[in-house]
Amino acid sequence: MEYSCIELNNLPDEILMIIFQKLTNIDVLYSFHDVNQRLNEIIHDRIFTSHLTFVKWSLDNFIDLFSSDIMLNRFCLQILPSIHDKIQWLDIDLSSIKHVLRVANYPNLDSLGLYNIDEESAQCLFNGKKFLFEFFLF
Repeated sequence: MEYSCIELNNLPDEILMIIFQKLTNIDVLYSFHDVNQRLNEIIHDRIFTSHLTFVKWSLDNFIDLFSSDIMLNRFCLQILPSIHDKIQWLDIDLSSIKHVLRVANYPNLDSLGLYNIDEESAQCLFNGKKFLFEFFLF
């Protein structure tokens, strides 16, 4: 049997889109952002950037997808600023809300899912008092 080696970069865009759609948007963006210009153009498509979910359901609660501060920092410093204007929906956990919302303006954001947030923090967020000032002042 003869084997051939095909590099990811040699695959047509259509095949890459099919492969990437099998992954979460967060995984696609984190893994392929800034690999090269072609991949950036593909992963910056609205399919991967319009709805970002930073949490996942696990047994009986939601958990933050960022297993380390390194992942969260890379996402906030490099990835979100490059796609902020394409994001329409964010699902985020209380532990990452501060970082995610303060790195950029999200002009097209029309849905925000908040998970693992206590009542006091939610009230402050929506009342525009202490919570917003603590979280969003630079």
